This record gives sequence, C-alpha cells and structure tokens, in this order.
Amino acid sequence: MKKILVLNCGSSSIKYALYNMDDQSVITSGGIEKIGLPDSFLKLKYNGEKIQLDRPIAEHTAGVQFIFEVLTTGKYAVMQSLDELDAVGHRMVHGGERFNQSVLLTPEVMEAFAACNDLAPLHNPANIKGVNAVTALLPNIPQVGVFDTAFHQTMPDYAYMYALPYELYSKYGVRRYGFHGTSHRYVSQRVCEYLGVKPEGKRIITCHIGNGASIAAIKDGKCVDTSMGLTPLEGLIMGTRSGDIDAGAVTFLMDKLQLDTKGISNLLNKKSGLAGVSELSSDFRDILAGIEAGNDKARLAKEMYCYRIKKYIGEYAAAMGGVDIILFTGGAGENQWEVREGATQGLEFMGVKMDEKKNRSCRAKEAVLSADDSKVTVCCIPTDEELMIALDTLELTK
Repeated sequence: MKKILVLNCGSSSIKYALYNMDDQSVITSGGIEKIGLPDSFLKLKYNGEKIQLDRPIAEHTAGVQFIFEVLTTGKYAVMQSLDELDAVGHRMVHGGERFNQSVLLTPEVMEAFAACNDLAPLHNPANIKGVNAVTALLPNIPQVGVFDTAFHQTMPDYAYMYALPYELYSKYGVRRYGFHGTSHRYVSQRVCEYLGVKPEGKRIITCHIGNGASIAAIKDGKCVDTSMGLTPLEGLIMGTRSGDIDAGAVTFLMDKLQLDTKGISNLLNKKSGLAGVSELSSDFRDILAGIEAGNDKARLAKEMYCYRIKKYIGEYAAAMGGVDIILFTGGAGENQWEVREGATQGLEFMGVKMDEKKNRSCRAKEAVLSADDSKVTVCCIPTDEELMIALDTLELTK
C-alpha cells in the first residue's frame, strides 16, 4: 500500500490527511490548532468519532512530531512505523511567478520559495516551518510542494497586470496571482469527469465560496482569469474580507481613522466582509438566521455577497465569449442553496436556468443544479484540495 501524508501548515495550525493511494482513500485525518498557546490540541477522526487530544505545542516541529506519534503509537495508531510513509505533500500558498506547477522540494526550491515570503508574510513562513519540521524528523523522505498560485499562472498578461507604473511589476512583482488554485484545478477537472465531457472547448466558471472566496474563469482546462489578486483580499466579499474596494477609499479611511498600513490591513482583512456589513457574523449560516429574525443588516450583507458573485460570473462569461459550465464549491458554495440561488438569479439571459428543487435539496454532494433545458450546466462539486496534493505528490515521487 502506497501511503502519502498531506500537510497544510498555517501560522498557528497544521491540518493533515493520510492517504492510501492504491484506492485514493483517506486512512485518517485531523489537525492541530493554537500552536504556541498553552491550550493547543490535536483533533482527529477515528472510526467515525471525533477525538481531541490536549497538549502544549510550542512550535511546528513539535506539532509534526505529535502527528507522527499519533499516527504510529497508542490507541489511534494507523501505522506500525514511519517507514510505511512513502512521501509528504505540502500545501504551499504563494509561489509567485517562479512556480507554475507542483515540484519536488529541494534546498534550491525552498530558497526560491522563501524569496516569495513578502507576497504572503502570514502563510509562506508557516509552510516553510512545516517542510523543515518533516526534514528534521524524516531527513530522507521525499517531499512535494503544491502551490495555491500555480494553477493561475496560465493567465495572459493583460488579465494579471495592474495599471500601475510598470517598474512596480518588474521590481516588486506587483500583479494578480490568485489563490485557491489547487481547489479550482481539482473541481474544474472533476466536473468534466462527472459530466463526461473533455475540458478542451469548454468554458467553465468555478466559484469557490467559503470564508475565503474566489472565482476563476477556465477555458480549455486552463485558468484565464481569477478574482483574487496580489493578495487574497481582492475580489468577492468574504467572511471578514472586504473584497474589491476603491483604493481612494482606503487612503481616505487611513486619514480619517489615523491608521497605519497594519491598521488598514486589519480593517479590510479581519473586520469587513459579511461580518463588517451585518455586524453579526462572518458565517453565512448566522447571516441566514439573522435574516429569519428580521435583521436588515444581515439581509443587506447576503444581497451584497450574492450580487458580487453574480457580477463576476457575468464578467468572466464576457471574458471567455460565453460559458458552458458554472460550478459551486467551498463551504457555502457546497452547502448553502441560498448562495447558489442568489448568485444565479437573473442570469437567464445568458442561458442559465436553475432547477429550484435540485438546488434546494443539494448539500455537499456532486449534483447538476440546472434545469434539463438550461443552455449552461450549473453544478455543485465538493472540493478536495488534499486529494489533489496527494495525487501530485504520488506523480512526482514515482
């Protein structure tokens, strides 16, 4: 049995999934939260049960060590030793322009990845810690990096460039990079398999709608545009992120509120979006409950949220000269029929005709949501970024 461990290291968390690549099944999965805090813990799924193991975890190497320990010893062990592990695949956030596909991680690759730290100061250093932690504990195991930005590297220059002085691009790499690339790649491939069509000749709009949200335009299997930009702040309204905003409003608010760059970044990334407008919550389920209770700000937040998704769908249909498939994925995209309904209402003029019953009954499963006579096929396709990382890792370590 070929076993691959997938790691997704955040600044204070590590998610993991162990795969049996013979049948692409998950043997076990879990995650560590609150690294560096006294109340850190590891959560895992075992025989359908959710288990929490409390332990102070000071940093990432100790966290990876704890995961290895749980995998191989004690009550929840699924391997006799770490020798059974064939490779480790890592989610890497920002590969800049250097990485347009997944790669085997070497010292040279890690050096080039570290050079992208400025572009993702919260995520990239955490990714590096994860790789270093595995190297410290299993120095000879092959490791693969799968980049969030890689799938979007096929965008044409006129789509990824900002209309700023050109030297800001050549000097600092200021351009649109896009994120959620592994998810957009997985669901755009999977929807074609599900519908029994080839990616060639198809114009697909993938809507990854979760706490972080982005849309991609995919033509002939390649990304031609995406809504997130230099950072994950641009584009759609998200749980706590503002999405698109007039840059003049940013400088205006900095002056009015006496904010420095950290202060304005905190406002736009952590206090805006659904949470900022509704003054209630960043979670779409809470927004819906607020609407039920007659909260008008919750109604406004929902309408703004869905309207922005709809605008991007229209924009990308125009960019590709039409659309054949629209798909929804991510937490809210897979589970909230209200989001899918709100984002597609009024798109009948471009051939979108939803089946209300199919849409309302679909939760987190692969399904066609459009009517039989709809010119555009609308689908729900649950994402599986971890499986995509495992498959890339398998391919590169054969």
